[in-house]
Amino acid sequence: MSASETPRPRHVAIIMDGNGRWARQRGRPRASGHQAGFRTTRDIVEACARQRIEALTLFAFSSENWKRPPTEVGLLMDLFLRALKSEVGKLCDNNVRIRFIGERSAFQQKLQEEMDNAEQLTRDNTGLQLAIAVNYGGRWDIVNAARALARQARDGQLDPDAIDIDMFSGQVSLADIPEPDLFIRTGGEKRISNYLLWHLAYTELFFTDVLWPDFSETELATALEFYAGRQRRFGQTGEQVTGSNA
Repeated sequence: MSASETPRPRHVAIIMDGNGRWARQRGRPRASGHQAGFRTTRDIVEACARQRIEALTLFAFSSENWKRPPTEVGLLMDLFLRALKSEVGKLCDNNVRIRFIGERSAFQQKLQEEMDNAEQLTRDNTGLQLAIAVNYGGRWDIVNAARALARQARDGQLDPDAIDIDMFSGQVSLADIPEPDLFIRTGGEKRISNYLLWHLAYTELFFTDVLWPDFSETELATALEFYAGRQRRFGQTGEQVTGSNA
């Protein structure tokens, strides 16, 4: 990277928070907040593609979200199904590859089929790599990786003493793309909520009070500006990173 080139994240991960509060502030049902949030999601995916960001991971539905009222969960699943049907063609047109991470077996068969269909239709696209985390939890991801390595060791395919960080990283979700450089959470909360726990070890964290339906390309630019101003050290000193002896 040249000295004049603005640092740009390769991979952005977002927790899209605030749909319900956005609706409540307007005296509307929570469903309208989720619908507005979906429109923002579509806009941000397109904006990231224009910015030539390589990967975008969105936290759409956590493993803890099943605790919400059944009517809201049902509305979310219906919106998710309709969105998949309506948007997959646009993703193809924009060379976006989509995948889903999380335990999808908990969803209705029709929704699982639409996820599979979207992945198959976009699998050869070479532009933005879009990952949607559904029924996902960071602890679930780590446990899954541990189980996979344990099975290999049990079957005599792996020496447990050979397990290292790189090997473990190869078993978690999204192992084939760079770990997130920038994490964004909207809605004012300042926590990562069991999201990509293994992946966020050295990620720059950006929190904003803006509710997700109001998060625009301008807000995204603010987050990217924040990232550009960070010095990423990965355990080194500032002088090592800059090459300065001062």
